[in-house]
Amino acid sequence: MRILFVDDDRELCRAAQTLLEHEGYAVDTAHNGFDALEMAETGEFDGIILDWMMPEMDGISVLGELRRNGVTTPCLMLTARAEVEDRVAGLDSGADDYLSKPFNTAELLARLRAIIRRHEVYAPEVIRFGDVTLDKGTMELRCGDHSVRLGNKAFRLMEMLMENPHRVFTVDQMINRVWGWDNETEMNLLWVTVSQLRKKMAELGTAVEINAVRGVGYSLEEGHIADDA
Repeated sequence: MRILFVDDDRELCRAAQTLLEHEGYAVDTAHNGFDALEMAETGEFDGIILDWMMPEMDGISVLGELRRNGVTTPCLMLTARAEVEDRVAGLDSGADDYLSKPFNTAELLARLRAIIRRHEVYAPEVIRFGDVTLDKGTMELRCGDHSVRLGNKAFRLMEMLMENPHRVFTVDQMINRVWGWDNETEMNLLWVTVSQLRKKMAELGTAVEINAVRGVGYSLEEGHIADDA
């Protein structure tokens, strides 16, 4: 599972990354709200641990923007604020749980497991859009009586698009979601993966298409004529 840990305290981030990686999580870190928002909007994370007080953009603003954009990744809010109204504000902004600083590491891990577990209970195993379904368990894309099994990269890309239909993702967002933030993947690998997906979708005979938005990126549309990539 992949976790995004966000705090402007770099020493705390390093310590938390070591702790979480020891527990088997893959971890990315961010130190300000703007970077956190850009990374979290890709939807590539299974959980977010987000500090309230940060420079440039605070955690409440980041989380509010994510929820308005349809990002449902479970979030554990960290804050030194102790007042009841502050906790309420955090939860009302879309946080799944709240943990006061300084925190006990065992409690942090327990609360993280809990918010991810609750999210998994409600997360559908089969995503539907238009006349196609994507089974997360088998990585099969299906239309009517026909189905194809996707490779790992194609599946992750299709999952991203189907969970956010009509939303235009930039090339960078798609590369970061599928190949990771620290990966220097060339753009042509994304083009190849999109081309493979389009061919498989054509084989299925679906009306759903991956639409290229010139100079920006891609979106998933129903019955839309795609531009040249």
